[in-house]
Amino acid sequence: MLLGVILIFRDDALNGAIQIVLLTATAIASAIAIFYCNVKWQTIESRIKQNFSGIAPSILILLLIGALSGSWMVSGIVPTLIYYGLKIMSSGFFLVACCVLCCGVSLITGSSWTTIATIGVALIGIGEIQGFKTGWIAGAIISGAYFGDKLSPLSDTTVLAASVTETPLMTHVKYMLYTTVPSITIALIVFAIAGYTRSVPDTSQIAAFSGALQSSFTISPWLLLVPLATGVMIAKKMPPVAVLFISSLLAGCFAIGFQPKILQEIAELPEGGNVAHMKGMLQSFFGSTNIETGHKLLDNLVSTRGMAGMLNTVWLILCAMCFGGVMMAGGMISRITALFLRFMKKRAGAVASTVVSGFTLNMCLADQYIAIILNGEMFKEVYKQGGYESRLLSRSTEDSATVTSVLIPWSSCGMTQATVLGVPTLVYLPYCIFNIVSPFMSIIVAATGYKIFRRPAKPLALDAKFEDCNTGQPE
Repeated sequence: MLLGVILIFRDDALNGAIQIVLLTATAIASAIAIFYCNVKWQTIESRIKQNFSGIAPSILILLLIGALSGSWMVSGIVPTLIYYGLKIMSSGFFLVACCVLCCGVSLITGSSWTTIATIGVALIGIGEIQGFKTGWIAGAIISGAYFGDKLSPLSDTTVLAASVTETPLMTHVKYMLYTTVPSITIALIVFAIAGYTRSVPDTSQIAAFSGALQSSFTISPWLLLVPLATGVMIAKKMPPVAVLFISSLLAGCFAIGFQPKILQEIAELPEGGNVAHMKGMLQSFFGSTNIETGHKLLDNLVSTRGMAGMLNTVWLILCAMCFGGVMMAGGMISRITALFLRFMKKRAGAVASTVVSGFTLNMCLADQYIAIILNGEMFKEVYKQGGYESRLLSRSTEDSATVTSVLIPWSSCGMTQATVLGVPTLVYLPYCIFNIVSPFMSIIVAATGYKIFRRPAKPLALDAKFEDCNTGQPE
């Protein structure tokens, strides 16, 4: 059904079609759980409520990212970053620089979402002006952002994978280097080749775009104080919600000081004044803004949707959590994972099963956090009894569940990044080299046996891990 609506609606599939499919699948799975698996509706409802409570912080962050992206654009912060970026970043080296920059920011912040919503949005504009395909730019941004998210000790997914598998955090981070560094190296090589084999862009177009930026916005290095303050707050480990909220408010204040004419245009109040400025600023937080610059590409770039632009994504995440809740309450996820256990006897088979399971859970549950938790919980005892170290499980889980979530159009990560960057998931998917290579690299390294130690295996006692569908009791 998902494939069908994506083929029919294309880029508009997120506007309601996929949500209907997920609710329909939820209804079918509920019927199977109730009438075939003898699961009570109260159990299903309770599981769905748990899923909702788990994603509440993510939804708040998502809405604040909408406010941040709108306020940073209208205040001139993103246009200023684009303006100076066009002067600094060389054309042939752009994709590599783009990826490396996002690696650094994400390592420091521990958040791929924040990296993509701030510096990523600016890089999209710079790359488009230089003539790169949007898919390539988004792929470089996402590859870098998820590299840092995966390795940063500040990342929630990194901490979650380590804690679920009972692996010391820094042991987990260091062990991931054996698969993550080769993966990002391959990605950088691909981006370098793609950058230097591209045809030279029209410099007059770049000059025209820079001129349009200067005539439409007040470009000033003082505007860069907001990204600097945001970086300081992140370095001090302030909560992401607080950082996004304060950064948005700062951008709104700077908009009043530097872009009063734009705020007046957004407010549609010809008399201007404080009321117009306040209305324009609030509109940039929550609603759509369209700024006429006289340059078609720039008009598309600087248009924003604010918090309201995230509502389709929030709606989709809620529907996905309903489906995931039913799949978990009905024991269906355990059944899917049990299919992989027959391949767990050898080292490469164990890692491959974990990787495929992580990706499958992402597709079924549409949320990387649930996928990480379930993958870790379901394979933890299997790895122990097989004599494998917990760090092998934590690494395999991150190599699959964390990095592939952004490649699935109906997952929370895929939907969010497609919305923030304005690039459909299926458009950027082939260019997310790091995210595509990582799961395969995990299996390849496991096959070589490099830095993988194993104690004598014990018989697999899996009786307590999977519940019988018909009785809800252990098999």
